[in-house]
Amino acid sequence: MGALIVRCGMGAVKAATARRVRSGVTNFTSCEGVSRGARVPALVLACKGDRRAGGRANLVVGCQRSVTEGKQPFELKTVALAAFGPTLLFATGEGAILPMIPLVAADQGAGLGALGLIAAMIMVGELVGDLPSGALVHRLGERTAMILASLVSIAGLLGCYFSTNPWALGASVFLVGLATAVFALARHAFITTSVPLRFRARALSVLGGLFRAGYFIGPFVSSLVLAISPDKRVVFLVHIGFAVATLLLLLCTGDLSGADDAGDRQTHDGLLSTMTRHRGVLLRMGTCAALLGGLRASRNVVLPVVAVAAGLPPSATALIIGIAGGVDFALSYSSGQIMDRWGRLWAAAPSMTGLAIGHVLLFVVSDVPTFAAIAILLGLANGTSSGIIMTLGADLAPHPGPAQFLGAWRFTGDFGQAAGPLIISGLTAVAGVAVAGVGMGVLGFLGAGLLLRYTPRYVPKRPALTAER
Repeated sequence: MGALIVRCGMGAVKAATARRVRSGVTNFTSCEGVSRGARVPALVLACKGDRRAGGRANLVVGCQRSVTEGKQPFELKTVALAAFGPTLLFATGEGAILPMIPLVAADQGAGLGALGLIAAMIMVGELVGDLPSGALVHRLGERTAMILASLVSIAGLLGCYFSTNPWALGASVFLVGLATAVFALARHAFITTSVPLRFRARALSVLGGLFRAGYFIGPFVSSLVLAISPDKRVVFLVHIGFAVATLLLLLCTGDLSGADDAGDRQTHDGLLSTMTRHRGVLLRMGTCAALLGGLRASRNVVLPVVAVAAGLPPSATALIIGIAGGVDFALSYSSGQIMDRWGRLWAAAPSMTGLAIGHVLLFVVSDVPTFAAIAILLGLANGTSSGIIMTLGADLAPHPGPAQFLGAWRFTGDFGQAAGPLIISGLTAVAGVAVAGVGMGVLGFLGAGLLLRYTPRYVPKRPALTAER
């Protein structure tokens, strides 16, 4: 639907509301399917503004004709091949190599200290690549950027396969991390520009769920391949196979994105100006994203540590963590339904609170039943957060041209995911796992408070009643 930002006095509509308000007749200067200057019935779909900003507000106005006439119903399957298929393939390949990177490095003579560093290079690559990937996706477009990321990933994986020393392996893994950052941002921007707002959270929740599914399936694929070949490096060829399949699928899929053409892209703000312009949002909501990302990542680290500290059998530990992961994955689509129906806050705040409570209660773990209860609680909380960081980023991003903002936004979430395990490990080493859990829980409650404070300010409460970008 064509949308137009118009200026309106504050007396017409109260600021910061998202109620549907029927206007009389509005003079449009640009709206899809409406002649320039035509006077047509209009519908005010959202109002954004601040009473302190000169007493004026930005009204997002939609053409009522385009809302009610000739509009084809949207279905998620229309973007399945273009976004969901490549995501599952790429994530499965990456999931296949992640457990094997330290083992390959050990075979090449890396010490214990270097093993962790080399394994972390894929996350380091993602962090370094987040910001410049926004500019790249902004310039090339989402589909082209995903194709380029697949090619760069293949190059990095070939470097991993043919590496003969740990440093060459680490550099190649870093290159794969850079490609992952570009691919992740491109698919995020693709959904942002392709899917109507009322379906956005469900689409991004499915996207997040598929990424988790790929990480779950990947290790099983690599184990099957290693049962045939004793060479651990063969897992890099597995990822190459999935990357090639991703590339072919992208080449065979039409560009469904609503991205701008090359001429329009040149008129948008650059990376630094985008970050400066939206520094308030990135600081406040970005802190929320970092805290949520940190709690989600620390959950993966702290559960095995708690099981070891409690002396639980390894078989029971693995089974319970697997069940909790299944609960997490099963809630992926439900998370999107909650966000699209009741608003982003109804998924974000309970999820953050649940993760905080689960971390605080880690000290009660003493046997298998208590460990299972806490693990499933954390799985439930994490499942209801599926896609929330991507959805908030898509809601907050400027339109048109969201890619550069999304690059900065993804950096905040990825930074939290990188910092969370480090914080939990440091606190565990200093004061024990129970204190570490309480410390992360306090950060979680802080994050929930920030979400309650800032989400209503920046994100509409009921997406179904706001304009479709």
